[in-house]
Amino acid sequence: MKPIWRHASSLWFGTLLGAALQLYTGSEMDPEDRCLESLTLDPEKLNLKLHIAIWNVGTASPPRELSSLLLLDSSGPDIDLYVIGLQEVNSKIVNFLSDLAFDDPWSLFLMDILAPRGYVKLSSVRMQGLLLITMVKHKHIPFIQDIRTNYIRTGLYGYWGNKGGVTVRMSVYGHMLCFMNCHLPAHMENTNQRLDDFERMLEAQQFDGESIGSILDHDVVFWFGDLNFRIADFGIHFIREVVNSNRYNLLWEKDQLNIAKKKERFLQGFMEGPLKFKPTYKFDLNSDVYDTSGKKRKPAWTDRILWKIKEDSESELDEAVGSDFEHILKVHLEKYASHMNYGISDHKPVTGTFTLQMKPLILTPSVTLRAEGEWNADHDSLLSYSVSKDFPSSTWDWIGLYRVGFRHTNDYVTYAWVKDDEISFSKDCSQVYISADGIPLDGGEFLLGYFCHNLQCLAGISEPFQIQPGKILPAKDGTEEKDESSKSNMFVGTGF
Repeated sequence: MKPIWRHASSLWFGTLLGAALQLYTGSEMDPEDRCLESLTLDPEKLNLKLHIAIWNVGTASPPRELSSLLLLDSSGPDIDLYVIGLQEVNSKIVNFLSDLAFDDPWSLFLMDILAPRGYVKLSSVRMQGLLLITMVKHKHIPFIQDIRTNYIRTGLYGYWGNKGGVTVRMSVYGHMLCFMNCHLPAHMENTNQRLDDFERMLEAQQFDGESIGSILDHDVVFWFGDLNFRIADFGIHFIREVVNSNRYNLLWEKDQLNIAKKKERFLQGFMEGPLKFKPTYKFDLNSDVYDTSGKKRKPAWTDRILWKIKEDSESELDEAVGSDFEHILKVHLEKYASHMNYGISDHKPVTGTFTLQMKPLILTPSVTLRAEGEWNADHDSLLSYSVSKDFPSSTWDWIGLYRVGFRHTNDYVTYAWVKDDEISFSKDCSQVYISADGIPLDGGEFLLGYFCHNLQCLAGISEPFQIQPGKILPAKDGTEEKDESSKSNMFVGTGF
C-alpha cells in the first residue's frame, strides 16, 4: 500500500531548511528530544483477543446487522484483532471489476461497523468469491508488521479461482501469524480432492519478500473457511434425528475432516474445538430448517476453524529469548460457535474466539513521530520522526496525515515522502514538511502515520493533534476557496 505517484518538493528547500534550523536554535530542547517517547508494554505477558468469523455468503449482500457475529454487545469481550473470511462473495464480472477499483460492499460494511469503535483495516485480499479481511484495534497498529497477502487457485486444475485459498501473514508483537481462508471442492465423494488441494496450498503458497520458508514455518497458522468436509456413512434421517436431539458427538467419528486428521501426516498438529453446535450446511434461505429442496443435502460441518502451532518453535525461541515456548506463546480457544440467526445463505456463519497469550518480542514502536508546533490549514507544517535501530527504511516510505477515526491505511488526507520532503535530519531524528495544499481547510483532529514499504504496515502512529481551520473566501462561481493572500507561510524570509 502506497500513494500511487511520487512528486517533487513544491517549496524552496533552502527556505524550509532555514526554518528548521531556526526552530532548532530557538528551542531549549534538543532536536532528538522533540520526537515522541516510546510506548511501553509489560515485557512478560500480553493477552490479545482474536475473533475469527467465517461465512459462505452465497453471493448475498451484507445483512442489516452483524452485532452478534462480531460480539459487539456490551457483555462480549473486547476484541483486539478481527479476522473475517468470506466465501462466495458476489464475483459476477461487473461486481468483481467494481470491487477491484473500490472496496467491495462487505469490506465497506465491516468498516462502517468497526471503524467507529476504534478498529482500522490492516489488509484485505480477494480472489473471485474468496475474501479475507483483518481489522485491529488502533493501539496495536505499530506492533503489527510485515503484512503480506497471497492467494492460490485450485479450481479447474489451478486455472480458475472459484476454489482455492487467500492468505495473510503478519508479525504480531514479533510472533509470525498466518491466516488461511479456503474454499475447497464440494460433494461427499471429493474428500481426497479436498485434501490434495489443501496440501498443495501448504506447499506452494509463498509471500513476496518473505523471510519465512513456508506457511507451516509461521509460529501459528489458522486454517478456516468452507472446507466442505461431510459426514460419511450415516443417512440423512439419522443425521437429522441426532442433530435434533443435540447428540452431536455421535457424528464426530464419521466427520471426514476428523477422519483425515488421524490419517494424513500434513494435518498432524492441527487443532479444533469440539463441534458442539449444529452442522452449518445446508439450510433453506432465511430459516433454520435443513434443505427441503429435491437435492436434500445431508447436514454437515462444512465451515470450520482450525489452528496449528509451529512444531519447532520451542527450540528456536529458546535460543532467542531464553525461555520455554509455553511461556512465550499460547493459543486458548475461548468459544467455538455457529450463529443460527443469520439466513442470507444456505450456510450458517461460524466464529472462533481466541486468547493469544504471548511474551511480546517487540516492546516499542519502530517509529515515533509528532507534529511540530501549531498546525494551521493555511500553512505548510513540520513533523519530526525517529526510527529504531535496524529499522528497514526505504525511499518509498511515506508519512500520511489521517483524521482521527480513519478506517484503513490508505485513508490518509495527504502525505509526504520521508526522503523527498525531508528538510533536516540527525542521527536520531528527522524532520519532514507537509504542504498546506493537502491539509483540509476545515481543520480538526488528526494524527500522523509512518508507512514502511518494506514491512507493508504503519510502523508508527503519532498522538492526536489539532489543526486550526484555514481562511475561506467565496469564489466567483459560488464555491469556497482558500484565501491565498492569507498564506503568510511560516517559512517565508527564513532562507539561507
